[in-house]
Amino acid sequence: MNPIKRNYQIELDEIINGLKEGERPSLLLHACCAPCSSYCVEYLSKFFDITLYFYNPNMDSEDEYEKRFKEFEKIVERFKGVKVVHTKYDASEYYDKIRGYEDCKEGGERCMICYRLRLENSMNYAIENNFDYFASTLSISPYKNAEKLNAIGEEIAKDKNIKYLVNDFKKRGGYKRSTELSAEMGLYRQNFCGCIYSKQERENKE
Repeated sequence: MNPIKRNYQIELDEIINGLKEGERPSLLLHACCAPCSSYCVEYLSKFFDITLYFYNPNMDSEDEYEKRFKEFEKIVERFKGVKVVHTKYDASEYYDKIRGYEDCKEGGERCMICYRLRLENSMNYAIENNFDYFASTLSISPYKNAEKLNAIGEEIAKDKNIKYLVNDFKKRGGYKRSTELSAEMGLYRQNFCGCIYSKQERENKE
């Protein structure tokens, strides 16, 4: 008998509905790029004080890293009160972690290692800076496994002084809305996840 599949959107609804009147918890939201962040910020900023955390050592180059980060200027301009933290590009962190998994297909074990690396780093920053919650925008992508993302987030936050905000941002038209906002705001919308392996896989398909 298969276990009942969790609905992370409903669980997020319950957390939001449980907030007291006037309560606005602080949320560190790991951001992979501005297009994915657009809907997440539009949605969550009604309930949380959001700081976007740009930490993505998986990027295939520093040029790509900085190109993506620059687009957050448009997010801050559109959604007043949102802050952005820029971390230094250091791809060695990523390549050290995924050594031996370079040949995995997109969505496989290499990606799970990458999810964990970025979520753990985000969580540690959130703890050090006294945030109430942390989460990631990654689940908005139809190519990302929300179940595994949430499992990692909950696992690493267990017994820590921080709460992981469960989510599946692609639900209720979240991904579609992110594409609309990207067009409205003129955001650079990349055609690969970010790492050299996803770029090569995309090029091979084309």
